[in-house]
Amino acid sequence: MNPVLLIVIPLGFAFFIPLLGFISRKAEKFIPSLALLVNIILSLSLLPSVMRKPIIVLLGGFLPPFCINLFVGPVGVIFSLIIAIVGFLVSIYAWSYIGGDGKREEKYHMLYLLLLAGATGVVLTGDIFNLFVFYEILCISSYALVAYLGEKAGVESASKYLIQGSVGSTLILIAIGLLYGQFGTLNMADIAQNINTINPLHLFIPLVLFLTGLGVEAAIFPLNAWLPDAHSSAPSTISAILSGIAIKIGIYAMARVVFTIFGAYQILLFLILLGVITLLVGELSAFSQNNIKRMLAYSSIGQMGLILLALSIGTVEGISSGLFQIFTHAFSKSLLFLAAGYMIYQAGSLKISSLEGMGKKMPLSSLAFSIGAFSLIGLPPFMGFGSKFMIIRSLLEKGNSLFTTLAGIVLVGTVIEGAYFFKVIQRLYFKETAESEGGVKEAPVGALLPMIFLVMLIISIGVYPKMITGILNSCAGELLNRLEYIKAVFGG
Repeated sequence: MNPVLLIVIPLGFAFFIPLLGFISRKAEKFIPSLALLVNIILSLSLLPSVMRKPIIVLLGGFLPPFCINLFVGPVGVIFSLIIAIVGFLVSIYAWSYIGGDGKREEKYHMLYLLLLAGATGVVLTGDIFNLFVFYEILCISSYALVAYLGEKAGVESASKYLIQGSVGSTLILIAIGLLYGQFGTLNMADIAQNINTINPLHLFIPLVLFLTGLGVEAAIFPLNAWLPDAHSSAPSTISAILSGIAIKIGIYAMARVVFTIFGAYQILLFLILLGVITLLVGELSAFSQNNIKRMLAYSSIGQMGLILLALSIGTVEGISSGLFQIFTHAFSKSLLFLAAGYMIYQAGSLKISSLEGMGKKMPLSSLAFSIGAFSLIGLPPFMGFGSKFMIIRSLLEKGNSLFTTLAGIVLVGTVIEGAYFFKVIQRLYFKETAESEGGVKEAPVGALLPMIFLVMLIISIGVYPKMITGILNSCAGELLNRLEYIKAVFGG
């Protein structure tokens, strides 16, 4: 299987959708699901090969560093698999959830596939300019999808996202220009190979520009002001994709820049500090919300802080735990937004108080929401327990008071997280409304199926975490072993 297909399939199908519209508009909504199902199969088929040895795909007829190359290792394939699974399940949910006139719906499905193609391109590319190109495809599609409903709030939120995202993209482009000026190459492995030949002071500015620019999409404090508005205004399917996939691509790119390109272990303590601040700001902000989607958005900010903290431990155990938390958040937060989507629709309001009594009126959606919440809090037997346990263990294994304190902060964040999620669950199950139940219906079967599948994933990985921990250790090894990355690209 050619790994290029992981990018080509969603990209090609995106441009096929308008052509299909001339034949059958009703068939358009099934195209994203078909494309992403193929990508799931492709990713799973590539996984055994890349666990043995990374696949290097050379494009353009030249050898590295003069060609465009894809680096298809455990990290790239695992992220491609997450993108495909979450994208596939959300696309099924959208069959019944996304409506409107045919032309607007066509644009939605096209932009949806472009977003996922861009995300997949970012995690597979081996050069920094194409990383930027794919990153822009992801971001521009996201801006348009946030404004999809055409409502004033959505357009304003998309405009804020566009402005902040454009500043971030500009900083990334400047960083790429500075690196190209110093190394004369855009190839990640070539830059990594020669990074020690340049005065570290000359590398500081491009590193800071990269991390600042990517930090916008990763929703790292203080670069995350766009996220709560974008989530609360976008359709729930897009909120699920923004939280489940888009912000993970920002954190992936940060990790690739820090570990693979720069080998910048000196800044890990600073990144840990950023992670702690992002974690606490996100969780405390979520606790104070009365809008369910804003609460989930701030929760995502807190989770990104936790992931950054874990990755910045800089050990195999720490990075593995951070990647495990990426899995947990991708599946659990997508489930939360999908479960909330139809509850919000039936309640006609985003207020948490409007969800009172939904446990009886919409029992399956309420149960799915509760399981997603339990997983993020870190309760057994859900997958969040395994990932949080690994994070705390990797902090304690460092064996000094600083990291012991950080483990305590993670537990404090978990307590805050539990407080606001249990506040919602209490309203779902233990508060009754005076209104009759007649007008409220459970989500349709097409929307419940992806939720059920996510619940099954969350429980099965929670019960048997070894299903993915071995793969995650290989991913951590790829990020930490720069020399092996360089050798793989140059055939050493």
